[in-house]
Amino acid sequence: MPNTHPGALTRRRFLQTAAITASTPAGEQRKYLLLDSRVVERTSNAGLVLGTVRKDPAHPLFAEDKPWEPRFDNLYANVILDREEGIYKCWYSPFIVDPATTNTPRGRRAEVKYRGDPLREMGICYATSKDGIRWEKPSLGRVEFEGSRDNNLLLRANSEYGEPHGAGIAKDPRDPDPGRRYKMFFNRTSRKLPHDHPGYRHMCVGFSANGLDWGGFHPCPEIEAPGDTHSNWFRAPELNRYVGITRLFGEGQRLVARTESSDFLHWTKAQVVLRALPEEPNRQTYAMPAFPYAGVYLGLVMMINKNGRMDTVDCELAWSPDSLHWERVCAGTPLIPRGPEGAHDSQCLYGAFRPVVLENEIRLYYGGNNGEHTDYRDGFFCLARLRPDGFAAMAARGRQAGEVVTRPVRCAGRHLRVSADAAGGSLTASLLDSEGGVLAESQPLRADVTGGGLRWMKRSDLASLRGRDLRIRFRLENCRLYAFQFEG
Repeated sequence: MPNTHPGALTRRRFLQTAAITASTPAGEQRKYLLLDSRVVERTSNAGLVLGTVRKDPAHPLFAEDKPWEPRFDNLYANVILDREEGIYKCWYSPFIVDPATTNTPRGRRAEVKYRGDPLREMGICYATSKDGIRWEKPSLGRVEFEGSRDNNLLLRANSEYGEPHGAGIAKDPRDPDPGRRYKMFFNRTSRKLPHDHPGYRHMCVGFSANGLDWGGFHPCPEIEAPGDTHSNWFRAPELNRYVGITRLFGEGQRLVARTESSDFLHWTKAQVVLRALPEEPNRQTYAMPAFPYAGVYLGLVMMINKNGRMDTVDCELAWSPDSLHWERVCAGTPLIPRGPEGAHDSQCLYGAFRPVVLENEIRLYYGGNNGEHTDYRDGFFCLARLRPDGFAAMAARGRQAGEVVTRPVRCAGRHLRVSADAAGGSLTASLLDSEGGVLAESQPLRADVTGGGLRWMKRSDLASLRGRDLRIRFRLENCRLYAFQFEG
C-alpha cells in the first residue's frame, strides 16, 4: 500500500524539500557532505556508498558482569567525551531485574521461551573511561540494590517518577543554569497503573549539575508518545530549539517521531518523521539516536527485522537537512554490520547516542547482542570506528572513472579541501562557471586525506574566484569522496 502517512515522504517530495532548504544555507555552509542530496546535481557512473567501519580489536568493551545487569537488552547507551574533565562518560539502561533471564539456566533456554516478566525493571547505570576503550563501573553509593549501595546505579523505579526507560542523556554546555547542564529525555513508566491506562507510559525530562545526581523530573504528557525506545535529544542551532526523537506506533508498526521545545520543559506533540519503506513489510524503525553534523542532521536508525522467522536488528544511517524530513542512506544496508554467526553482536545492534567525533576518527559506540530481540541474549558494549567525515561517500561504480557535479556553491576561500580515500586511485576537481566553462582544474590527488588541499594547474590558489558561485566537477577513479570545503 502507498506510504501516505502524514510523516512519510516520497523520494521526490524529500528532494524537493531538500532543494528548497538548500537554496540559501547550502551556498554558505563551511563543509559539504556528499551524502547531502542538496549538494549533488548530477552523477555519471558514480553513486553513494556507506563508509567502512572498523570494529575495535578490544571488542567488546564491557559486558553484563554485575548482579544488577542480568540483561543489557538494547543497552540504550549514551556516550560523551567530557573535554572539561578529560574523561569519557557512559550512561546505559539495562534491565536490573529480569526474572526470565535470572531464573532460567542456560541449558534450558532452548526449550523455555523468553517472556518479559511484569516484575522486569529497567535502571540507569554509569561507567567512565580515560581513553574510551577501558571502562570502569564505579561504586556510586546512590541507589540500593538487594540491600547494598555498592553499585554503579544512578536511577531505578520509584513511586515519584516511575521507571526510567530508554533514557537519552547528554551534556548541554550552553545552558546558563549549572543545575541543567546535563539533560535526560526518557520514557516514564508508571508501576502503579495498568498497562492499558493512558498514563502508563509518557515522556519525561530530568536535569543534573554533574550527570550523577538527578532531579527536577518533569512529566511531558503533551508529547503524546509512549516513547518505548531509546529517546534522545539535541539542540538545533538554526531553530534555537531542542529537538527530541522518540517513538510512535501506527498501522501495527514502530515509527520514528519528533518533538521540539524552546526550554526543554514544554514540548510539541510528537509527529512521525521516518518509517519503513512500503517495500519493506517485514521491517520497522525501532529507534534513531540523532545528532547535528557538518551542517546537516544524521541518525543511527535501528531497523528491526520481523519476518516470522528471525527477530534481528540492524543499524543503518539516515540524514536530514532540517531535522524534520529524514531519509535513510543506502536503505537496506547497515552502517555497522552485524557480526558473524556466534559473535557477540551477531543478532542485534543498537547504536549509542551519540558518536564521539575525534580529530582522527569517529567512534560509534553500540550495544551488541548474540541473541534475537525477543529471545534470551547476552549483551555487550561495543565500538566501531569510522574515518573522519566517513559516514558515506560518492564512489565510482566498477573500474571505470565516475563523475560527480555539484550544484552551485560559493567559493568562500582560497583553497578547496577534501576528505577522500584516493591512495589507490585519483581524484581531480574542475571548477565550472554557469555556462560549464572550466575556471580552474586541479592536479590529481592520490592519497587518503582529511581536509587535504588540492593543488591547481596554472594557479597557486582560488583567490580570484572568491565570492563567485560555481559548480565543482569531481572525477573519481578508484576513490571515495566524503566531503569538501573552501578555506582560507
